Amino acid sequence: MPKPDAPHLFTAAPLPVSVLDDEERLACLRLIRSAQVGPATFRELINHYGGAKQALAALPRLQARAGGRAVRICPEADAEAELRAARKAGATAVFTIEPGYPPALAAIDAPPPMLYVKGRTELLTRPAVAIVGSRLASAAGLKLARTFARALAETGLVIVSGLARGIDAAAHEASLDHGTVAVLAGGVDVVYPPEHARLQERIGETGCLVTEQPPGFAPRAKDFPRRNRLVSGISLGVLVVEAARRSGTLVTARFAGEQGREVFAVPGHPLDPRAEGTNQLLKSGASLTTEPQDVLTALAPQLARGVPGLFETETGFASRPPSDPSPARPMPGEAERERVLAVLGAHPVDIDEIVRATDLEAREVRILLMELDLAGEIVRHGNQLVSRAIR
Repeated sequence: MPKPDAPHLFTAAPLPVSVLDDEERLACLRLIRSAQVGPATFRELINHYGGAKQALAALPRLQARAGGRAVRICPEADAEAELRAARKAGATAVFTIEPGYPPALAAIDAPPPMLYVKGRTELLTRPAVAIVGSRLASAAGLKLARTFARALAETGLVIVSGLARGIDAAAHEASLDHGTVAVLAGGVDVVYPPEHARLQERIGETGCLVTEQPPGFAPRAKDFPRRNRLVSGISLGVLVVEAARRSGTLVTARFAGEQGREVFAVPGHPLDPRAEGTNQLLKSGASLTTEPQDVLTALAPQLARGVPGLFETETGFASRPPSDPSPARPMPGEAERERVLAVLGAHPVDIDEIVRATDLEAREVRILLMELDLAGEIVRHGNQLVSRAIR
């Protein structure tokens, strides 16, 4: 699979990492659940104002500057109720600005600001490999998934998957005794698919359940690609065992490629429709994989360097201070905002190009995009791409 291009000139500033008290955690959740505050805007607000409480206080003023509709700020009572429901379900909230957030996931573009986790949360800080594939898997595919999952887990790797039918379930079951993480598309207390109730319960006891959704949230079709992005983001690599040509599994592989992860594929018979997707991945550059040692050999350089250190070195996460710890520096004005809007259109453009085209400082562009995002004037597409909202 193709790897991402060279690092952007405009590199999103990392978040400060610290242990949060109850008041700060509540403020973080309120900020996340406020209207128009997505992952990128959350990061920029925290970095610019130095904390969630300060950012919440600044939201009305920022929205007024951009001239958009009033931003609905999440009421304190709603956030408290959500945290109570999570505790009742046995889950804990972990924010990107806290120790214990998966280091690999923290390094992707616009990671989820918060995850709910249940079970052995220490598994999230260990090196992991995802195993995914068809829900309607063949007997041979299921056997392969179990073989790979068991062998890789016995070496100390955590096995990550999406708790779906077929390959996902086989990978979880085979690695349960050594360490498995199930990423859910719904709330941590919602079972999907229904027949995996016992498996989900066992993973919550001896493995780890992860979701970015609140308790009680029933997954919709559009939530599964978001889950797939987390599956690949938590992992060093993604192994695809079986996948049809039009398969959600290929979405996970695409995310893995975009995130700079290794993509492995087990070849299949050309006449088996369950192998069309995996064979296409191999044609596109995925690593041909026939035994667990193939995965270990490919990941050996990363594992030798130490996974947490690897990501801290490449992204600066957890090691650099916030870029704008206070709002003391002058804010860009209306003229600068118009310059940014003038270079934006319906086609997504890299933020580096906005900096070049407007001749503004990267800091000014970050602030202006934060304001425009809150006002609903722009759309963020990930990978540092932004377009003007179509009204």
